[in-house]
Amino acid sequence: MGTLLEVQRLTKYFKGLRAVHEVSFAVEENEIFGLIGPNGSGKTTMFNMISGLYNPSAGSISFQGINITGLQPNRICHLGIGRTFQITKPFLKLTVLENVMIGALNRRRSVSEAEKKAREILAQMGLGDKAQNQGKTLSVPERKRLELARALATEPRLLLLDEVMAGLTPSELNEMIGVLRRIRQRGVTILSSNTSCMRLWPFPNGSWFCTTER
Repeated sequence: MGTLLEVQRLTKYFKGLRAVHEVSFAVEENEIFGLIGPNGSGKTTMFNMISGLYNPSAGSISFQGINITGLQPNRICHLGIGRTFQITKPFLKLTVLENVMIGALNRRRSVSEAEKKAREILAQMGLGDKAQNQGKTLSVPERKRLELARALATEPRLLLLDEVMAGLTPSELNEMIGVLRRIRQRGVTILSSNTSCMRLWPFPNGSWFCTTER
């Protein structure tokens, strides 16, 4: 297994506010790598820089040996990085199937191919029977699964999960952990915030890194 993602001395300022300061870490292929810490410690800012929503103030990001620092989100997604967002925002008036098809069109050339891929992923997420429901009809746990399904539909090699466990009951949490393990078994590396950990080491602003599984 080699290094899939490498972050070197990544820093982000918002005017006078230092959100992330000189953070460095590496994520190996086929592992679940966690980033934990209190609100405001910079976890989402880190995800936003890796996925291209924010340009870093300093430092670099390498994915599969390619420098992706400052690339647009669509280019980073096409290279193989998918992500979820802390606040789920499905297209409320589109069906669950259509929501996932949008992600599938990242790599599929036709609508029919995108639909086939979307249905496959919805079945894996336990949302197959909700395919024709509008996004606005889903419960909070179902919306989190839809958010995950949309990211998976882009067929990433690295999946960034921002607070995907937040707000879930203990039984829902156990189900989600099982889902993430199955995703990793299919060869997708996971970088997640606020997940259970096996080993920890300090991260600036009160956060910690951890590797959960390999």
